[in-house]
Amino acid sequence: MSGLLPGLAFGVGAFLVWWSCWVPEPGERRRGHLAGPVEVLRDEVVQAGFRGLGVRTLLGSCVVAFVLVLALGWFVIGVLPIAVCFAAMAGALPLLVVRRRARKRRAVLRDLWPEAVDNIVSAVRAGMALPEALAQLGDRGPEELREPFRRFAEDYRLTGRFSDCLDRLKEQLSDPVGDRLVESLRIAREVGGNDLGRLLRTLSGFLREDARTRAELETRQSWTVNAARLAVAAPWAVLAMMSTRPESVQAYSTSLGAAVLAVGALVTAVAYWVMMRIGRLPEDQRVLR
Repeated sequence: MSGLLPGLAFGVGAFLVWWSCWVPEPGERRRGHLAGPVEVLRDEVVQAGFRGLGVRTLLGSCVVAFVLVLALGWFVIGVLPIAVCFAAMAGALPLLVVRRRARKRRAVLRDLWPEAVDNIVSAVRAGMALPEALAQLGDRGPEELREPFRRFAEDYRLTGRFSDCLDRLKEQLSDPVGDRLVESLRIAREVGGNDLGRLLRTLSGFLREDARTRAELETRQSWTVNAARLAVAAPWAVLAMMSTRPESVQAYSTSLGAAVLAVGALVTAVAYWVMMRIGRLPEDQRVLR
């Protein structure tokens, strides 16, 4: 027993020393952490361009759509399992709309970012300071990117704190390319140096090459995505047409019919997910939050 207490004290001390090496300091900012589902959804809402739409509002609209379609489907069709299936589709529709719009706007911005970087390079060459070079994008930059940089200019005129304004600009953009650009400018502002122009030109060339390669691959693989969507929509379109005749779908009102619908929905969802994973290129992740 006498040797147990010193050993226990030594073990606790060693654990505390090890723990102190991993616990972040108070106030330390977390950079590069992986985003959770809520953060990813919030980024997609921002990227979709729906100003004023929050995550709670979006999820609430999903619930409202589910309830309304469930009540309407049960009243019209009279078969609860079928009504639940169509209500689940309606409930997922707002999320699909936001993600589809966000994906399209990311593709548009992917082609516009090189032009924006070139504008910054030109402004720096003309002798502008970094805040001025960013602010002028609100008037001279690509149309899709003007609003966030216009807000940055207003924010910087009010506060004068460049680093804090960059943080708010990152949140307004919620874009992986924007994160890389902002962090590059932050380092150039804090460290200084004469290689900013070279760094931005390298970034612009990399972005152009990446956009060109991705566009070619998406064109070649678009048939896989379209085939997946058609394969998913076909059986449910047939079920919707069958639902116009109540006597044709009464078999689904039993427990066995409900099980058939549940298995069909599960198989459809898994097959669609697999085909989309095969046919879609991976998206850039925001690792520089």
